[in-house]
Amino acid sequence: MYQPTCVFLLIFNKPDPYLLAILKADTEGYPWRNQVALPGGHIDTNDASPTDAAFRELKEELNIPKEQVELIGSMGHFQTINNRDIEVFIGLWNGLGPVRYETREIARVLEIPLQVLANIHRTKHYHAQRNDLQQFNYPIDDLTIWGATARILHYFIELWYRRDFSSDPSIF
Repeated sequence: MYQPTCVFLLIFNKPDPYLLAILKADTEGYPWRNQVALPGGHIDTNDASPTDAAFRELKEELNIPKEQVELIGSMGHFQTINNRDIEVFIGLWNGLGPVRYETREIARVLEIPLQVLANIHRTKHYHAQRNDLQQFNYPIDDLTIWGATARILHYFIELWYRRDFSSDPSIF
């Protein structure tokens, strides 16, 4: 049985498109310690819907209120090796902030240029590859995005990959 969870894949402009991600804190015993993740978490019984849970988690984790995010929709469900079913919501954040987080849970907030992710995707020849949990990784500065987060990013980039990269490698 998978435990339902949700995350936000938040895009914002700076002026080019960026992704907002988090680095989980280095907490002993925490299964996601030191991993790059998207903001989100468990769906509580008092959440009216997975979307409400995603907005609640976004506010709790990063102090980003619902009013600052335009919900695009659900990108679907992704299962993890830790028996989680993650529903991924895409949102456009206005970038107004301020972003604040609890350092016991989050080590830092990451602003990742989507073009950098697309370039890694292209140079590693990930286009049209099977979405295998262990296969994909996206090295960004001193970190590597892997696991379920990498699978989610792979799928997102593939949505944009409908264009011919051989003639125009810029997808954004």
